[in-house]
Amino acid sequence: MTVRTFPPHPRAAYAVDPAATRGRLFDEPESRSRSPFQRDRDRILHSTAFRRLKHKTQVFVYHEGDHFRTRLTHSLEVAQIARTLARMLGLDEDLTEALALAHDLGHTPFGHEGEDTLDASMADYGGFDHNAQSLRIVTRLECRYADFNGLNLTWEALEGLAKHNGPLTDADGRPAGKFAKTGLPHAISAYVPMHDLELSTWPSLEAQVAAISDDIAYDAHDIDDGLRARLFTLDDLVDVPEVGPIIRAVAERYPGLEPQRLVHETTRRMIGHFVEDVRLETNRRLDIADPRSADDVRAHDGPLVAFSEPSAAAEKGLKTFLFARMYRHADVLAVREGASRVMRDLFSWFLEDPARLPEEWRHGLEHAPQTRHARRVCDYIAGMTDRYALEEHRRLFDDTPELR
Repeated sequence: MTVRTFPPHPRAAYAVDPAATRGRLFDEPESRSRSPFQRDRDRILHSTAFRRLKHKTQVFVYHEGDHFRTRLTHSLEVAQIARTLARMLGLDEDLTEALALAHDLGHTPFGHEGEDTLDASMADYGGFDHNAQSLRIVTRLECRYADFNGLNLTWEALEGLAKHNGPLTDADGRPAGKFAKTGLPHAISAYVPMHDLELSTWPSLEAQVAAISDDIAYDAHDIDDGLRARLFTLDDLVDVPEVGPIIRAVAERYPGLEPQRLVHETTRRMIGHFVEDVRLETNRRLDIADPRSADDVRAHDGPLVAFSEPSAAAEKGLKTFLFARMYRHADVLAVREGASRVMRDLFSWFLEDPARLPEEWRHGLEHAPQTRHARRVCDYIAGMTDRYALEEHRRLFDDTPELR
């Protein structure tokens, strides 16, 4: 049997170079055995916040079933896709993987319902945004090192976390996009005066790859989880562009294939399809833009990592399908309402009296203003797992909902 070898792709000129990193907020000796971005990845993997993702929900609560995704398994799947794309494009795989693993660190318990509820509870105190909370975790809340708070990640890792979806301000520093009306999230506006992350520019290609890999993984595993939960069937998906043809091709190639294998083969091929589409479209854009450095990528007037127009439309159509048939399904909505009540009750309880917080969380709040107290409560609740939030609610209240 002939064994093919796959030599590593050479680093492209537009990739982020670990030897030219802009460094860390707090100076540290360089490692003899790992690049700066390898150290970033390893610090994320060993963080408390990363371990907590094991019991944080994507769509279903943690005890719904052992085979449904959690934030942890989702992050690992995103990292696998992102690393594959980074290798194809000649990017720094370690930085890409670090960003993929860290992108959900700031998520609350109970998925997006928890985030929406906590944002509403914090409306008078600066709001809540999970992407900004990820930055807050790695720059402030993780307490592992003797010399500094946070993980002291490289500038490139922090930049990618803060703006992996695009610039947050215009060239004059005014909040842009979804933050134009609300202003920048608290965690970002509090950090950038100390460490300028150049919020008006696009992020590196590594960060852009991590962001689009999140979309690919989300779509594929939500189909898998939705089918497993019997919220819809494969027949319901046959009219979805670029998904239906894959389902039909698998069924024709393997007639009589048992449903479990049919689902897996479909989602596997779907991931491969979207990854290849991103590779081709990104290379097309790179050929036109011809960036000669990572700074050229940052200065470009738009994203360079993207789906092609047909695949972007198909991906949007798939999200529309999932929103209607999965995220807004009556069973899921019932769980979300119960989860929202748990979050509201916990926030109100701890906000009412700072002495109710655990000792390590109430330190320094004795004479603090209400805004600081609220942010501390927010940090505490956002860090909870689904399981711990429910346990705390049962300890404090007599009517904890059954989230099933």
